Amino acid sequence: MTALVTAQQGVVRRTSGRPAIAYAQWGGGPETVIFLHGIGGNKDNWFDQLNFFAAAGYRAVAWDVRGYGESDDYEGDFLFEEVSADLLRLMEDLEIEQAHFVGLSMGGRILMDFAWRYPQRPKSLTICGAFPSFGKAFTDEQRAEYLRLRREPVLAGRSFEQLAPRLIESLAGPNVNPEVYEALHASICRLRPQSYLKALEAAVYFDRTEEIRSITAPTLLLYAENDRLTPPQMGREVHAMMPNATLQILPHSGHLMNLEASQAFNEAVHAFICEKQQ
Repeated sequence: MTALVTAQQGVVRRTSGRPAIAYAQWGGGPETVIFLHGIGGNKDNWFDQLNFFAAAGYRAVAWDVRGYGESDDYEGDFLFEEVSADLLRLMEDLEIEQAHFVGLSMGGRILMDFAWRYPQRPKSLTICGAFPSFGKAFTDEQRAEYLRLRREPVLAGRSFEQLAPRLIESLAGPNVNPEVYEALHASICRLRPQSYLKALEAAVYFDRTEEIRSITAPTLLLYAENDRLTPPQMGREVHAMMPNATLQILPHSGHLMNLEASQAFNEAVHAFICEKQQ
């Protein structure tokens, strides 16, 4: 692996193998926490979490999923089994057998797949604003609106800079502050059209409703009070499927809870990890 840039306390590196996966690493504690972004994000979305967990004595890592941020593009479809293999490859490059994982939205779906395929690898899971099946979680009308909002304008040639305000409106809570808004805008503007469209297509057909019932890793399910995409009721439905999960609802936040309510988010995840380490 080779370092790309040094930024503040962290170093951005790339994994061995192809596609090369870029990741930021902060801190150097004995326990590792790995953060996985959503479909409109990248590793920069986890800046507050990297800072918090590095200061708390952990090695904190956030990746760019294949086709995002500074990670390589790839041929073919976005396949969750291949993305889970990328995550395993990242662990091998980090020379760790187990880690604590935190995934938001698409990142949470990746963890549902990963923890089912590699059950010995997670020490704990924090799954945030994610559902195990698009088709079963949404009505046909909701799914059509989700895809229409995201896919059709891209196919029509509109830039992500043009699309960002509408996407942020659909995801953020009603009281998102200007600093968070700017971070979201910058994140969306970095998306690559083909990678984004392939991830959208994969999301529509994703279904791990049966598989997550077999996940035994200690799991925190975090959902947000003002999330219109994955509301608290959806969290209750996922909670009923997972035998070893704890459900927590974060107040005063929309879907992008790690950015909108970073302090409450960090404290909730940290408390859960500490509890499972005892």
